[in-house]
Amino acid sequence: MIDKKDNRRGLTLLLRPADDIKDNISRFQEEIKDIDGEQYYQPAADLHITALPVITCYNGFDLADVSLPDYVQVISESITAIGKIGLVFKGITASREAVMIQGFPMDNSLDTLRERLRKNFGRTELQQSIDARYPLSTAHITSIRFRKALKSPDRFAAMLQKHRKSDFGKMQAALLELVYNDWYQKDTVIETLHRFML
Repeated sequence: MIDKKDNRRGLTLLLRPADDIKDNISRFQEEIKDIDGEQYYQPAADLHITALPVITCYNGFDLADVSLPDYVQVISESITAIGKIGLVFKGITASREAVMIQGFPMDNSLDTLRERLRKNFGRTELQQSIDARYPLSTAHITSIRFRKALKSPDRFAAMLQKHRKSDFGKMQAALLELVYNDWYQKDTVIETLHRFML
C-alpha cells in the first residue's frame, strides 16, 4: 500500500522508458483497471528502470549529508565508453507486491555499468547501500502495486495471463538520471540531481 506519510528517501540511478513503451504499459493498465481499479497504477511519469539504487530509501536521509559532486564524479567515471543501453520489454511477471513489465538487455551494457558502479563506489567512503536489499540484476518496470485484496482474483489472473508474453517495445537508452527519490519514485517527490549522456 502507498503510504502518503512515508518519508523514506534515497538516491537512485535510473533510466526512463521510451514514450511508446509508456503508452503500451498505460494501455495494459487500463485493461486491468476495468477489472480492479482499487490497486495502485504507476502513473506514466513515474515509470522507470532502476539502473542501481545508490542509497536505498530510509527515514532521515538528507541530501545535505552527502557531497553530490563526489557521486557525480564516480558515476561519470563508471559510464565511460558504455554507450546506449538497449532494452526489450516483453511479458509480465507478478509478485505478492506488484505486477512488473519484464525487461531484457540487448547486450551486456547494463551489467557492465552496474559492475563498474559497484566497484567504483566500493573504493570510496561515500555513503551508499548498493545491493543492501538484494543484488539488482533485472531491468523490469513496476506497473501495478497491490494495496488491497483483489476484487476478482480469477478475472485479474486471466488478464495477467493474457499479457504474459505481450510485447511492450524496445529502446536504446541514451540518458541516465541520478535522482533524489521516495520509495515509489513519485514524480511529485522525485528531484533529478544530474543527467548523464551515455
